[in-house]
Amino acid sequence: MTTDILFSDATTLARLIRAREVSPGEVVQAHLDRIAAVNPKVNAIVTVADGALTAAKAAEAALLKGEDVGPLHGVPFTAKDSIDTAGVATQRGSPIFKGRMPDTDAVSVARLKAAGGILLAKTNLPEFSYSIESDNLLTGRSNNPWNLDRTPGGSSGGESAAIAAGMSPLGLGTDLAISVRGPAAQTGIIGLKATHGRVPMTGIWPRAPRRFWHVGPMARSVRDIALAYALLAGADGADAFSSMMGAGGTAPIDAGVGQAPTRPLRVGWLVEPGFGPIDMDVATTVQAAAEALKGVGCVVEPVRIPALERDFALDVFLRLHIMEMKPAFVEATAGQPPENLFHIAQAMLAAPETSMADFIEAEQAAERLKDGFADYFSRYDALLCPVLPLPAHGHGVTEVTINGQTVSAMNVMAATSPLNVTGLPGLSLRFGTSRDGLPISVQLVSSWMAESTILHLAGLLEGVSPVRGLHPKI
Repeated sequence: MTTDILFSDATTLARLIRAREVSPGEVVQAHLDRIAAVNPKVNAIVTVADGALTAAKAAEAALLKGEDVGPLHGVPFTAKDSIDTAGVATQRGSPIFKGRMPDTDAVSVARLKAAGGILLAKTNLPEFSYSIESDNLLTGRSNNPWNLDRTPGGSSGGESAAIAAGMSPLGLGTDLAISVRGPAAQTGIIGLKATHGRVPMTGIWPRAPRRFWHVGPMARSVRDIALAYALLAGADGADAFSSMMGAGGTAPIDAGVGQAPTRPLRVGWLVEPGFGPIDMDVATTVQAAAEALKGVGCVVEPVRIPALERDFALDVFLRLHIMEMKPAFVEATAGQPPENLFHIAQAMLAAPETSMADFIEAEQAAERLKDGFADYFSRYDALLCPVLPLPAHGHGVTEVTINGQTVSAMNVMAATSPLNVTGLPGLSLRFGTSRDGLPISVQLVSSWMAESTILHLAGLLEGVSPVRGLHPKI
């Protein structure tokens, strides 16, 4: 029964709790026991919420009284340690913020709690949420539960590792250029970065550069992602980007996996060019997913997007964000001794600022990329492409070799950063396995505010997935 609890999705746990087949206390305790058993090897959980069992008892009492309950009633969830949690330490991966205790929840946390969710724990991240690997001076390095010698990614790597290893059924991550979808792909779970502004960033740090940051759900099933997204989306009156989206920002939900279309969806698939070199196992997985979508009635064909070939989106992102993010690093580290700064902050502080001419050109390139995607989505409903150019890589690498070509490890963001530069929604879903047993995921992209399209497509792929139900044996 414990194994069933640990690797059930949040939707199943909520149903079992409502039917009183299992109590919220049993579910929370099973996950606490799993954390005690597995976390010493994975180091995904950095703080356990003291009030989790108390909240579980209150959830059980509410059921016994026959009270109306929310869709996540009694279900535990975790949150990345850059997301504020009232009364639970939020330390942002840095000794500078050691012991920091927020008074209020981030809006995203508050919305999951309002649906009945129970905050279980906080998860590891890089210093200041700013790296492709979750490592820092305060809480150390997270490991991938599929292979402890590989990274679970960054910056939501602790969150992805916790969910993959059965320590949490549902979580919240943040995404600047890769940080929800990449870690989800590296550990074989599902992650959604919705259209920029769909989910408020209120109560999350850092906010700069505001136009690129997102917060999104991470889980083991598409229906959990769809449910969490529906709960999270919508204006909060504080985040201007979410307010510009309007209050009605939730996803249409049909059977938990997005609204069914009234006609066959047109899907283009793309591996290269536009994303740099792509590992053959990844390319094969994307093509297999394309064939699977064709097999379930979609109109699928290979495509090219000229805008991605003209302007390499990762380069555009790197030129744009430093001028906007560096001041936040300068402010946070002011007066701090060198021993409080990990190499991530040190590198940002030492980074040369982009010249104004390059910054303006990068701004124009970002607009060209938006135009290019607008043109693409005038003909197609979705894009199927890689999440990452290769499976999870080793710890601490600065370069990776893909198909014989050695590139910067930053190239792992080549297929995810275009969606942050443009604000487009994207979803990461496992659909394959590398030759050395690591998860390989595909990325589904839709036009702005069309999250229901990729949720529906993800549900179709999940239904025919050759790797559905696999989890690491740790």
